[in-house]
Amino acid sequence: MPSLLEELSSLEAELHHPGVVCSRERLEQLLHPAFYEVGRSGRPYTRDFVIDYLSAQASPPAVKTDGYRVHQLDANSALLTYRSANCVADGSHTDVALRSSVWLRTAVGWQLFYHQGTPAHQVPVVA
Repeated sequence: MPSLLEELSSLEAELHHPGVVCSRERLEQLLHPAFYEVGRSGRPYTRDFVIDYLSAQASPPAVKTDGYRVHQLDANSALLTYRSANCVADGSHTDVALRSSVWLRTAVGWQLFYHQGTPAHQVPVVA
């Protein structure tokens, strides 16, 4: 049985489309009905906007993540934190961000309730 860290970091990674484009149906399963996000830009995003945007992607983005940590808040909620960066064709990284996600255990499994990205110092993300 995977640890809570392994389970939530794996679910979070699905949202980054590691190698595949996430279907609308899967996004609707992963995102809690009350989901909302504050992006790295500082802009707020609704569940509908995020599902529309992610499901319309023709190819998976090149995203690297590291430093996953989980903080169990109670039996049915957890805070997942990590760092992400977009990969450029030359191998460099841009848009480094510190990420925080609140996950809730529901009748359908773990669902992402809230996500926030905060701009971070431009340091390499471990591949």
